[in-house]
Amino acid sequence: MRIATWNVNSINARLETVLTWFKEAQPDVACLQEIKCVDEKFPTEAFESLGYNVAVHGQKSYNGVALVSKTPLEDVRRGLPEGDGDDHARYIEAVVSGPRPVRVGGLYLPNGNPIGTDKFAYKLDWMRRLNLHARNLLALEEPFVLAGDYNVIPNETDCENPQAWMGDALFQPETRGAYRALQWLGLTDAHQAANDNAPHAYTFWDYQAGAWQKNNGIRIDHALLSPQAADCLTACEIHKHVRGRDKPSDHVPLVVSLDL
Repeated sequence: MRIATWNVNSINARLETVLTWFKEAQPDVACLQEIKCVDEKFPTEAFESLGYNVAVHGQKSYNGVALVSKTPLEDVRRGLPEGDGDDHARYIEAVVSGPRPVRVGGLYLPNGNPIGTDKFAYKLDWMRRLNLHARNLLALEEPFVLAGDYNVIPNETDCENPQAWMGDALFQPETRGAYRALQWLGLTDAHQAANDNAPHAYTFWDYQAGAWQKNNGIRIDHALLSPQAADCLTACEIHKHVRGRDKPSDHVPLVVSLDL
């Protein structure tokens, strides 16, 4: 099973770019973030025409996440638990049916900037809630994947210019610590595990200051695997070439392969 995650930065604005990649890469499941539309505005028919089932948790103009899968999606959850008062569409989860079902959670973690504000506090609280949910999922002892735009740079080797990110919420000790806490639960960073912590492997390049041309990127899109999923990990690839296409997102797809 090939499970992808991609922050598409507006699904309707980049639909042709996204569909072209889907036709080429043929992922079995994909977690999409920052779709920037309400549920009824998501181009469901375009994905169904390619043979995908669709579940959406949208929001007008901002955020929004979706799951698309070649096999049916069951037990769909929209939003993290303990989310009273949080109306941001940032999490969607479902069981992907198949010979061996896999639970997949797609997430769009808050950016958190600027630090020292309510936005940063919200980011850290969201990560706390994600940690609690991951604990509950681990208790089920089943294969699951939590994939998405984490807005976390885990290590200095995950950015081309660490000094430039020292004051950013994505690179704060509290942010990186919260990401490590997820790993300490027993979750595996698929890219780190499959590529032996390969440095300078990025998933995001800003639109400004020639970041793409200079390869001034960061790795912030991740897939964390339960022990049962990590045992099945065979590969994790970053489809970097997609960033060089017309009307690209500032993120590129990350694709995890599991031998189930």
